[in-house]
Amino acid sequence: MSRDLTKTLTYLSIHLTIGFSVAYAFTGSVSMAGGIALIEPCINAVAFFFHEKAWKRVERRAQVDPFVRDAVVHG
Repeated sequence: MSRDLTKTLTYLSIHLTIGFSVAYAFTGSVSMAGGIALIEPCINAVAFFFHEKAWKRVERRAQVDPFVRDAVVHG
């Protein structure tokens, strides 16, 4: 399993636990909290995976292109 996928899955498990806990605290319903906890973190996990991929691409470009490196370092 790739490092990115492992990070994504561990992030997802933490997010599911927090999402369920917060949703349950607000709704008092296990089924409602479960639904909320499954939908939102799953979408975030996919976004996180691609976010990591994009940053790796930026980091690779920064190693080669001084303009990109300066933009990443200095904002």
